[in-house]
Amino acid sequence: MRDKQTENLTKLGSQNNKYSFDYDPTLLETFTNKHPDNDYWVKFNCPEFTSLCPITGQPDYATVMICYVPGDLMVESKSLKLYLFSFRNHGDFHEDCVNIIMKDLIKLMDPKYIEVTGKFLPRGGISIDPYCNYGKPGTKWEAVAWDRLTKHDMYLEKVDNR
Repeated sequence: MRDKQTENLTKLGSQNNKYSFDYDPTLLETFTNKHPDNDYWVKFNCPEFTSLCPITGQPDYATVMICYVPGDLMVESKSLKLYLFSFRNHGDFHEDCVNIIMKDLIKLMDPKYIEVTGKFLPRGGISIDPYCNYGKPGTKWEAVAWDRLTKHDMYLEKVDNR
């Protein structure tokens, strides 16, 4: 049963999923945050992200993590899944993909804070792990973004399985 908060969601509950193989930010949908006065984290983990190298056309595989502190709107998870899948035939460098995802989500829901990390599997013996973030200007989250960015790789993880 749909209420006013979810009446505009077209993908959630649909059995007729249409997977776009071409980058499509219009797939993203939002719903109203019932707790906009609370600061809290929402984290998405997409271990099956794929895109294409813009030069060779070879597939790139990654785990993409999206963490955000919502404002008035939140991204609906099924629409996010379909959106991330739409990168399947999109040719862009790893760094571009994570920045595009972040900017699309900022435009969509105007969060207080957001960060996007890509943990790409190696090709040619090198793995690339781009990270980007954003804190809403003029708020405490602007300072949080700078602090997290400048301390992002202070505690490197052990990489033993890539």
